[in-house]
Amino acid sequence: MKIFNAKSAAEDYMSNHTLTFSTPEMTLMRFASWLGDMVPDAKNPGQQVPRIMVFVEEKDFAPVPIIDDDVFVPTGAVKAINSDLYGSVNTEAGSSSKFCSECGTKLSTNARFCTECGATQD
Repeated sequence: MKIFNAKSAAEDYMSNHTLTFSTPEMTLMRFASWLGDMVPDAKNPGQQVPRIMVFVEEKDFAPVPIIDDDVFVPTGAVKAINSDLYGSVNTEAGSSSKFCSECGTKLSTNARFCTECGATQD
């Protein structure tokens, strides 16, 4: 995957230009203009490319896991959370509690997921 190394480009720009910190808006506009300047291509002698292409690098990233908000996998940290999404951990006997439909754990009445098995509650 090709990505733009903005940090390297900004450092290169600031090391060659004075007063780069005086007015941020002008600095940003000049930086953008500087990135668009045509420069000799190091890979193809005699050719020119926009300067921004000098700072484009080939990187290989590991796949990012997809987060599914409809499925809850308990990690143990959920028990410290007291919210409407997972319900209260402090379940009390009486009419203000219910049981998980999968594992039978006692839950608060407003729990959407079981804090033990992660099953979705109706």
